[in-house]
Amino acid sequence: MTKFKRTTITSALPYANGPVHIGHLAGVYVPADIYARYLRLKGEEVLFIGGSDEHGVPVTIRAKAEGVTPQDVVDRYHKIIKDSFEEFGISFDIYSRTTSETHHKLASDFFRTLYDKGEFVEQTSEQYYDEEAKQFLADRYIVGECPRCHAEGAYGDQCEKCGSTLSPDELINPVSKLSGAKPVKRMTKHWFLPLNKHQEWLKKWILENHKEWRPNVYGQCKSWLDMDLQPRAVTRDLDWGIPVPVEGAEGKVLYVWFDAPIGYISNTKELCDKNPRYGNWEKWWKDPETRLIHFIGKDNIVFHCIVFPAMLKAEGSFILPDNVPSNEFLNLEGGKISTSRNWAVWLNEYLVDFPGKQDVLRYVLTANAPETKDNDFTWKDFQARNNNELVAIFGNFVNRTLVLTQKYFDGKVPACGELTDYDKETLKEFSELKSVVEELLDNFKFRDAQKEAMNLARIGNKYLADTEPWKVAKTDMARVQTILYVSLQITANLAIVFEPFLPFSAKRLRSMIAREQFSWDELGRFDLLPEGHQLGKAELLFEKIEDAPIDAQIARLEHIKKENEKKNYQPEKVKETISFDKFEKLDIRVGTVLECVKVPKSDKLLQFKIDDGMGGRTILSGIAKSYPDPAQLVGKQVCFVANFEPRKMMGRESQGMILSAVDADGRLVVVSPSDKVASGACVG
Repeated sequence: MTKFKRTTITSALPYANGPVHIGHLAGVYVPADIYARYLRLKGEEVLFIGGSDEHGVPVTIRAKAEGVTPQDVVDRYHKIIKDSFEEFGISFDIYSRTTSETHHKLASDFFRTLYDKGEFVEQTSEQYYDEEAKQFLADRYIVGECPRCHAEGAYGDQCEKCGSTLSPDELINPVSKLSGAKPVKRMTKHWFLPLNKHQEWLKKWILENHKEWRPNVYGQCKSWLDMDLQPRAVTRDLDWGIPVPVEGAEGKVLYVWFDAPIGYISNTKELCDKNPRYGNWEKWWKDPETRLIHFIGKDNIVFHCIVFPAMLKAEGSFILPDNVPSNEFLNLEGGKISTSRNWAVWLNEYLVDFPGKQDVLRYVLTANAPETKDNDFTWKDFQARNNNELVAIFGNFVNRTLVLTQKYFDGKVPACGELTDYDKETLKEFSELKSVVEELLDNFKFRDAQKEAMNLARIGNKYLADTEPWKVAKTDMARVQTILYVSLQITANLAIVFEPFLPFSAKRLRSMIAREQFSWDELGRFDLLPEGHQLGKAELLFEKIEDAPIDAQIARLEHIKKENEKKNYQPEKVKETISFDKFEKLDIRVGTVLECVKVPKSDKLLQFKIDDGMGGRTILSGIAKSYPDPAQLVGKQVCFVANFEPRKMMGRESQGMILSAVDADGRLVVVSPSDKVASGACVG
């Protein structure tokens, strides 16, 4: 660590084709922000770079769907994302975009440098082409039947129903999303980065020199390197992106995976060009005394650990990443977060639904951080962690300490008298906090570091509960002075240790104790608030979250789930063909429900008494879960098979079969005539 003078922190560039959600926050932006804030608090030289990824097929697909230009799409979502990050407290030094002039020039120059050095190979291959739209098709512009689950509408790179990774050649009956026409194969020329050429040094650099990387990162890299790397296209046929700056490349742009990571560099250059206090941009990317850290999600590991380093190495003048602390995925209420299915908690919507509660979400996402394996976010856990930890532990301790100080000493820090053994033991516990939290943060273990920070609040709560100054005040005010002095020092330490994790709450807490700023070096001291220091006004640091807003979020997701089920519903395949003679043997009739009740001791069965126009009959049907109130069926006309062989069910005889259809959400719905007919009427 000491060999570096400064740190460049990058966070994955989100696609500007939609807002960011809690999966992005948990995987990338909250941990990156914690680390940047921590380094700044230590007084280190650090640069935190962010920006929108505005090229690529997802943007063009959304633009086409909305009938607008790609630039319209990225302008809209870049603003939404940037504003959301700012309001959420993600402390970028710059948040720019890959459509900027600076980026276009730098990315184009980067490609040309590698091209002139002979670092690319040129290959011609067959790709799908839309003759009506007159363009080559990216994988996402080709749809067809999935060869695995046979769902319609599978993309050329993935089936969203079964999750299988696909290639366009695997699709059954592929068609172009642009025109609906059947695509044809045509030859096209592209430039490739020969990753196989970089295989050996990458193996040594990663597998031998970076064994300290997280197991999930190291393991994925090893898997790729063990399979042997292959050349990867750096250009593609598309009209949205950075034009390939060589002759004979008309209609081709830089592939987004090549273009996007260069955005880290171009955004740094843009910042340094505008703000001389940051110095020359090259010191952040080319000085061996600069440490480069990439914060990404696991779907980007190969690009940041293998592909981007190969690009930087091929160019020759850049430093390589020192660490890539990638997280796994965060799920939502047991399901995989999906932007296309709207199964997400969007940051811009959260900020509206829970105003002023940025730190609550930061806390919960860090507590559930998917650092080594996928984890799950639930709204009930969100509520419980706020109420039982932030409110009941952290907020409760701070409030009691400040209110008692106001009550007994007019809000001034009292003198510290003689310390008891218990006082000394308590002070020793939190004096060791700095080294513990520091080691965890230095090793990117943010979840455990936050847990240790909360343990300090637990120590404070226990100390107040055990010493009971409100009782001691009746007999020994000198002892109360010492108790509250110790409690106030713990409070000041909480303002330091939570600064990286909960910046809004730490700022409010500093206001309450009338301290503008602390440094990380002060953490663990118990003389931060001197005797006689006038405190600010005590306020509630956190507030309880009631059931109503949580229930509303759960209901919203339940509605989305049902809508997705309907959207993805596919009827069962038609059964084996039968002759008219066989069909004619079925006697389907209409009956009127006279009575309908649940069968005792059965979760599934309803017992119908039917007016069948022939004296009546009893039919049992397993649709109880779809009709929790069977009385609603009384008086309704239903279709039933009249010549179905009687059979015993739960000791009762059923004299027919009620016909029902399966809805998209799995609910059974009885089949009825649209107009009322006579009971016993035949269906045919």
